[in-house]
Amino acid sequence: MSQAHTHIAVIVSTIDEEYQSGILRGIRQFAFANRVTLEHFVAFGNIGSDATHDIGEYNIFSLANFSRFDGVILVINTIQEPTVLENVLRRVREAGIPAVCIDKDVPGFYSICIDNEKAMQNMVEHFIVHHGFTRINYISGPEDNIDSVQRLRSYRAALERHSIPVEESRIYHGRFTAMDGTAAILRFMQEPGELPEAIVCANDVMAVAAVNALIKRGVRVPEDVAVSGFDNIYNARNFSPSMTSVERPLDRVGQLACQKIIDHLQGKHQERAVMLETRCRFSQSCGCDQAVIMDADEFKKRNYNVLESFTNDISFATRLASSLAECDSLEEFTEHLKRFIPEMGCSEFYLCLCESWKQGIMADETEENYLLHILSPDASIVEGYGRRILVPLAYRDGKYSEMADLDVEEMLPGLFSQNTEPGNYYFFPLHFRERCMGYLVLRDSMFPTASKLFHTCVMEIANALESVRKIISLDRVTQKLNKLYTVDTLANINNRNGFRISTQHLYAKCIEEKKAVMLMFLDMDGLKIINDSYGHKAGDAAIAAMAEVLRRVCDNGEICCRFGGDEFIIFAADYDEARAQEITRRVEAQLTEINASKRFPFPLETSLGYHLTVPDRGVGLFQLVTVADNIMYAAKKKKKTSRYLKQMHIDKTDKNT
Repeated sequence: MSQAHTHIAVIVSTIDEEYQSGILRGIRQFAFANRVTLEHFVAFGNIGSDATHDIGEYNIFSLANFSRFDGVILVINTIQEPTVLENVLRRVREAGIPAVCIDKDVPGFYSICIDNEKAMQNMVEHFIVHHGFTRINYISGPEDNIDSVQRLRSYRAALERHSIPVEESRIYHGRFTAMDGTAAILRFMQEPGELPEAIVCANDVMAVAAVNALIKRGVRVPEDVAVSGFDNIYNARNFSPSMTSVERPLDRVGQLACQKIIDHLQGKHQERAVMLETRCRFSQSCGCDQAVIMDADEFKKRNYNVLESFTNDISFATRLASSLAECDSLEEFTEHLKRFIPEMGCSEFYLCLCESWKQGIMADETEENYLLHILSPDASIVEGYGRRILVPLAYRDGKYSEMADLDVEEMLPGLFSQNTEPGNYYFFPLHFRERCMGYLVLRDSMFPTASKLFHTCVMEIANALESVRKIISLDRVTQKLNKLYTVDTLANINNRNGFRISTQHLYAKCIEEKKAVMLMFLDMDGLKIINDSYGHKAGDAAIAAMAEVLRRVCDNGEICCRFGGDEFIIFAADYDEARAQEITRRVEAQLTEINASKRFPFPLETSLGYHLTVPDRGVGLFQLVTVADNIMYAAKKKKKTSRYLKQMHIDKTDKNT
């Protein structure tokens, strides 16, 4: 339980529908009057056929740390995935806090429901008794939804009560969406025999779509076919023909849910389950026209406001998507996002990212594991949000800031602080398909519930964030692949490819401007003896040390590389004899210093030779490398001869003594 004022978590999906928004409106009304803070954990599930999208959406419910809350309200019928719902219910039970389930009676929890069966019975019997219909089709909701199950059961029972056969061909199983209303009409009209006299729908969304589909096919409503819905939403009430439907006390449901939590916390005795009455509104779509129609001027005013709001939302979503599409980094992304936060009408805004989001793209990744890590399926989160949350963007009191990381159990910095005033928080998932990236938090904003395009905006933010991640990852991969292509991994200087790429522009410029270039070829002495005597690891260490010498001396524009094996090259543009002699001296001095330090149990030595020339057109760089190699080879041969004569002199002296 929180130490400050009361905190109630609200678990809900798809809040831009009238059913959800009506319930949430009632919850907010009670919360505001009683200084209750609401934390809404919001998914937008079941909006299409992509199961991976639903996984990413429903994952937001796992963020809710129920042990930190005083109670929870579950708008249970909006969660269409049974396993997700069971997991939420289990975690609420484990937290031991009071919970209210809306429209489903769950043992051990408070519940607020409507009598679905009685409401649907009254609707079906209205068609049978009042209108005398016997051919009554039905468009149902999901088979795993309790509201849908109860309403379908009541439809069947009403027909049986009046001795009307229940024909399965007259029943269409949908998922409460407009597409289902259209698809049902297509199927019904393909069935042999007469058209139905009436079509009863399990919700208004499907009913309105069904009427539109009928009218497009020349079927009049209600003259040819009567239609009814359920929920009595605004669009159905003000449709033409106005929809016969079942009115639900949605605001009252939300208020009662909040009231039950407070009464429980205050130790008041109360009924565990409440059943609220509904009312049938018989209107034009069944030919009765008993419903009260909104005043024409009021209707025009409201529709104008809806149209203006929708136009503004389209502009906002378009500008947001266009702006975020330009971003190539997280810093650029947050700067672009800042431009749009004030337009969301929120008092606070937080961009919260999983700690794992940075894996594979940030500078602290280890070189040797990087490519394997970002290609591994284990590098992304599908369930939960990890252990730590990054907050790269926070908006509060009209100011932007970057906040410190937090433990995922905190959900949001300062959320339960005694100094935080009561308010309404909305948590929305950020994900790409099923892969979790983090979440957004808005406070005291009507944008999420009032706009049909809010979820589109959230998806645009998530997709842009994923694009940034991919751009950064691709850039890092490209850099590392380029390094593998151009850098010798043992010597950590250019390999042949890197040498060719690094020198081609400078070499061409020297040809154009007729300036001298220097090519120095170096061949280590005695590497085979080192390998044979001390092992190949010692030989590798000698090669790395030689490369280290070249990196130190090539500090004025010179380019060095490991040509292969124990051979190295130094290239310099716009050079002269004095500088060539100087770099030769510096190489020898560095080797003398290493050998004097007794760093290795063997001497580190090299033979070198350089070629200084103004290159002609048509002469390739590696032709000059060959010249330098020959000069080096002559020096090495002379060195070997000198050593041979010296050794002979030593041997002869030893023999005479």
